[in-house]
Amino acid sequence: MSLNGPEPLLTLRGLTKSFGSFKANDGVDLDIYPGEIHALLGENGAGKSTFVKMLYGALQPDAGAIVWRGQETVIPSPAHARQLGIGMVFQHFSLFEALTVAENVAVALSGDEPLRKVAADLEAVSRQYGLPLKANARVHDLSVGERQRIEIVRCLLGHPDLIIMDEPTSVLTPQEVEDLFAVLRQLAAEGKAILYISHKLEEVRALCERATILRHGKVVGTCVPREETAASIARMMVGADIHQIRPAKPASTATAPLLTLRDLSMPARDVFGTALKHISLDLHPGEILGIAGIAGNGQSELFDVISGERLASRPDEVTLFGAPVGHVDISARRAKGAVFISEERLGHATVPGLALSENVILTRHRVNPGLKSGLFLNRGRARSLLDTISEKLDVRKSTPDPAAQALSGGNLQKFIIGREVLENPRVIVVNQPTWGVDAGSAALIRQALVDLAQGGAAILVISQDLDELFEFTDRIAAIAEGRLSDFTPVAETDRRAIGLKMSGIFEGVPA
Repeated sequence: MSLNGPEPLLTLRGLTKSFGSFKANDGVDLDIYPGEIHALLGENGAGKSTFVKMLYGALQPDAGAIVWRGQETVIPSPAHARQLGIGMVFQHFSLFEALTVAENVAVALSGDEPLRKVAADLEAVSRQYGLPLKANARVHDLSVGERQRIEIVRCLLGHPDLIIMDEPTSVLTPQEVEDLFAVLRQLAAEGKAILYISHKLEEVRALCERATILRHGKVVGTCVPREETAASIARMMVGADIHQIRPAKPASTATAPLLTLRDLSMPARDVFGTALKHISLDLHPGEILGIAGIAGNGQSELFDVISGERLASRPDEVTLFGAPVGHVDISARRAKGAVFISEERLGHATVPGLALSENVILTRHRVNPGLKSGLFLNRGRARSLLDTISEKLDVRKSTPDPAAQALSGGNLQKFIIGREVLENPRVIVVNQPTWGVDAGSAALIRQALVDLAQGGAAILVISQDLDELFEFTDRIAAIAEGRLSDFTPVAETDRRAIGLKMSGIFEGVPA
């Protein structure tokens, strides 16, 4: 039975894909109709990425059928998918910073159209859908929201009938999310189908007409999201109730802060970086501070200078436990009882090709005496710690000690968080703790941080996810163009107010 037309635009029957003995997709069925916004939901590792890659031609199914406009078809490549009318807007942007908007679009288009025509076409499409872009603007000068517009317009220039959107709101302000939803509804009204992948269940409820839920590679249910609650959808995704975070008791700011920044300024590392301007904050024992911001507004630079990966211009610009540390490196700061959790899971927080037990050693060998004896490393102790981390944070692995790159994003993040927090640090600075992590895993990670705060640790959370920050932080500020707003108790503000600050609209902070 059709929702908006007599026949589905896309029908998938029994789609199956295995990697060795592991079935990533197991007999998946799905129908998508013209004009429908259809959500694809599931935990990390549920099979969403594999499914989308088969639909977009990046992987080939082992079994099953893909029926496009009533005709069974094979999709051997992404180029062929685009020719059929299947487009995709990826979660991670694939843009060249030094090129203009038009040049970035032209690189991705097939054919040899003159750059002038590409520029005219993209500006016409951007006006049509309320996605304003200037063709001659350099990408490195654009906000994250504007960069996403490039990806959407580039997709629309291929005249797709089905658009796959992968976590499209993960880097947007609340106002930008509203604008995006208006665009998606306009596209649906024109008859285009949208397959929408997101972990933000309230957004799914607001936008999507139907949802298909995957668990362990199989379809376990479908629903009309607006007829469900976020909790009931999450329950379908994980097969059990999602852990409800137990909030910590309100922290006192009467005690001396464990981490202090005083008038911290730092020039941009390069032409694509962001300079930090007169940043100050106090982080007290038992407190969870949240810093919201759109990517590229100084979060990475702030993390680097707090962690010691980049040294401050003066020692007293960064103070840990009452002592100036702006002049000492990350190892010295770790030795004092602080940990720093980067947003980049592979390559920064872990070495992709090393086993998880070896990645345990990388950051903990200086503060955990059991990991070394003289010049020798205790690999048995490292594997024991890995087992503890896996049990406490529910890290799911295909083998006892796989390489970091073998884990799904959510499971790798749980490992990274567990590796750091199970050492009971006194100060934790974490950048994007649950980005791209499913609801169940996110709840485990947030509860682990709340429990540490309850025990007296001081926690600074840098995140683009406002829902996350409002769920478990005590006070919240926004960073925009390298400036930090004042911190406000979460109970005294709302998402729209913080969203405006994320756009750079705040007063009383030095420019």
